[in-house]
Amino acid sequence: MPRVGVLDCGSNSTRLLIADADGTTLQREMRITRLSAGVDASGNLTDEARERSYEVLRLYRRYMDHHRVDDGLLVATSAVRDAANGAQFLADAAAITGVEARLLSGEEEAAYSYAGATAGLAPDERPTLIVDIGGGSTELAVALEGRVVGYSMQLGCVRVTERALGPGVVSEERRASTRRMIEEQLDAAVAARPEFATLVGRVRLVGLAGTVATLAQLDVGLDHYDRARVHHHRLSRVAVATWRDRLGAMTPPQRLELPGMVPGREDVLVAGLFILDAVMERFGVDELLSSEDDILDGVAAALRERARRGDT
Repeated sequence: MPRVGVLDCGSNSTRLLIADADGTTLQREMRITRLSAGVDASGNLTDEARERSYEVLRLYRRYMDHHRVDDGLLVATSAVRDAANGAQFLADAAAITGVEARLLSGEEEAAYSYAGATAGLAPDERPTLIVDIGGGSTELAVALEGRVVGYSMQLGCVRVTERALGPGVVSEERRASTRRMIEEQLDAAVAARPEFATLVGRVRLVGLAGTVATLAQLDVGLDHYDRARVHHHRLSRVAVATWRDRLGAMTPPQRLELPGMVPGREDVLVAGLFILDAVMERFGVDELLSSEDDILDGVAAALRERARRGDT
């Protein structure tokens, strides 16, 4: 059984997980690269955004060499799905990292995120719904009758910031347009996956990715990342709304002064919290559980299973 390396080229961050054959994490990294910057406006990944990501991927290749990684996979999501030059980015990323580079569909992204986030959870009589708020998309996924029902919404903290909310102090006009944008996408999700409508008021909600992780840090009051403190931290809907409104009344530089704020998220976090609050409202949830296990863990588990079966 090989050591595996999983690289995730997301819309806002580029991340790495290196895990041993038994699933033990050897190294986990995250860098803000904002790959999706300008994609909505131009339809292409910009040269600057691609180079930011390539630089980080070169660094991650060195980490993989250090750990003597035997097998790996790079996955790309919303920003690359939306970009006309996404195929060229994938080819470049594969050449830099020396591993297969795959563009995930929204449904695949949701399924991998669900697998990663739920593997270490205690049993619960309620269905577990995951919400994965990325930079360009937000995935919802739940297991019902033995299958994962997932949907990817055209919502993300970067996309909502660029299209509706803006990066600075939130005005009432921008708040209203943001809510409309989010509600339209939630309506589309329920129309596409009618099963979601049956979950209102009866799910365990698990939140993952940068918006939720940063919110957990702010809520705990950490001035540095501590996985043990934020993993499975419970966040009430009241706390989500309180932080959304508090941060929305600040400028990005003011937000950066708060203990727990992650540099590179100060301009887009509020948009993510609008999405999170709307999801909690739609599903009748008063509390969510933050998870530091996510799509990286789901892909790593799939790679180990592939190796176990001897697939290529």
